[in-house]
Amino acid sequence: MKDRALFQTEFGQKAGEGWEYTNLIVKISTMNGQYILSDYLNRALAQAEYDKLEDGSFFGRIPSCKGVVAFAVTLRECEDELRSVLEDWVLVGLKFGHSLPVLDALDLNGKPQYEQLESV
Repeated sequence: MKDRALFQTEFGQKAGEGWEYTNLIVKISTMNGQYILSDYLNRALAQAEYDKLEDGSFFGRIPSCKGVVAFAVTLRECEDELRSVLEDWVLVGLKFGHSLPVLDALDLNGKPQYEQLESV
């Protein structure tokens, strides 16, 4: 799965049921066999709006996620850039405890559960 590979590459290797962040494991629950985080991203992207600009390039945004915008030469590149911006926006929001919008009853605003990693 592309999302899993991206998160493993940028944010650590999968460890047990969570993701490794320096010295903590953040447990990410699953829903119907899917990762909740991936489900949240897909629901947010379903709300994306795209416009073709006068110069022929594209602009994309997700209205419920303030500040998640992207510009690109093609629509496909704009979609890819918007997904990348959204992923970073959600992960930064989770890390710093920002309030994220509830999307289709999917709420990521719960307090994370942390476990100490054992020394290697």
